[in-house]
Amino acid sequence: MAKIFQVTARAGMTRVVEPVARGLLRAGVSPNAVTVTGTLGVLVGALGFGARGDLVAGALIVTVFALTDLLDGTMARMSGGSTRFGAFLDSSMDRIADSAVFGAVAYWLATEGNHSGVAAALLCLAAGGLVSYVKARAEGLGMTCNVGIAERTERLLIVGVGGLLTGLGVDPALEIALWLLAAVSIFTVGQRMAHVYRQAQRVGQE
Repeated sequence: MAKIFQVTARAGMTRVVEPVARGLLRAGVSPNAVTVTGTLGVLVGALGFGARGDLVAGALIVTVFALTDLLDGTMARMSGGSTRFGAFLDSSMDRIADSAVFGAVAYWLATEGNHSGVAAALLCLAAGGLVSYVKARAEGLGMTCNVGIAERTERLLIVGVGGLLTGLGVDPALEIALWLLAAVSIFTVGQRMAHVYRQAQRVGQE
């Protein structure tokens, strides 16, 4: 059910993103430029607003710029496919942005004395890195790893909604979102490791 919802949501976003992607390509904007711009926007939202406790502005800015993760990929596909450097840049910028988001959240929660929330934020940061690493390592070994219920865009949207609700006065929303995100991220790591294990077993039997 989660995967069906995920695919449906992404299909809906694609219908919105594709016209924007075409317009940017016609204007001479490269996918790599969008990747870097998206990361800079996330840094501004996370470090400039979220870390200071301005959670509404921070969540909105981070969410908007996190969606460029769909935009640059669409642009790359429309322009003939991602280059090796483009794929490397995208992955590297994603790790920078994720570190900024969860680092800023952990910092703000620490200033508020919310040690449980800090633990959840750090766990999200570690588990999110593992989600990406397991996929990259599997693909480096010649296997696929396109499974999991909590990919990067979904992870940032979850923490963004939690931050927005907390900023609007629903105090426990961010901490709840972080623990939920930590749980689904760890589950996704398990999904991906199991998926790679099954592939490795099949290869060993051939």
